[in-house]
Amino acid sequence: MNTLTSDRLAELIDGLAGLPYGGEPVDQRTHALQAAHLAVAAGADDELVVAAALHDIGRAKQVRAEHPGLPHELAGAAWARRHLSERAAWIIAQHVPAKRYLVATDPAYHALLSPASIASLKVQGGPMDETETAAFAAHPMARDAVALRRWDDAAKDPEGPVLEVPELVAAYERCAAGGTGVS
Repeated sequence: MNTLTSDRLAELIDGLAGLPYGGEPVDQRTHALQAAHLAVAAGADDELVVAAALHDIGRAKQVRAEHPGLPHELAGAAWARRHLSERAAWIIAQHVPAKRYLVATDPAYHALLSPASIASLKVQGGPMDETETAAFAAHPMARDAVALRRWDDAAKDPEGPVLEVPELVAAYERCAAGGTGVS
């Protein structure tokens, strides 16, 4: 497993600055740091905070180049599996299915989606069917993926608060030092 240095993590996040986020009013960096801020505000553990910040890392140029043709959530999961943890990889991989799950199970959820997210939902397969919903809900980390999805949906405010990069790096370093899976 490759190690991710704190400096490299900061470079990856800063490298997202100015990259468009699918028609949303924020760039990829702001979106990532807002999602992480929302995770911290919700009391998430450090590993989930790091996963929240990196849930769309599959859109980063370097990661896309390493995993051409994969949807961003799967490219990001492959990257996270090498650099973070299996838990972070699963949660990152499941943030798109979590949207499909929420549309299928929460009648109010669809109204919270941005127009860009509604458009991508169609490409992503629409709401889950009953079998998919049951399988997703049965996974022990489904709650984490749903929480990340909700932070993802809320992290689109150009004036909203963000987690500062040094705070994200500190969360990553605590994970690495504590042996919670990140390398």
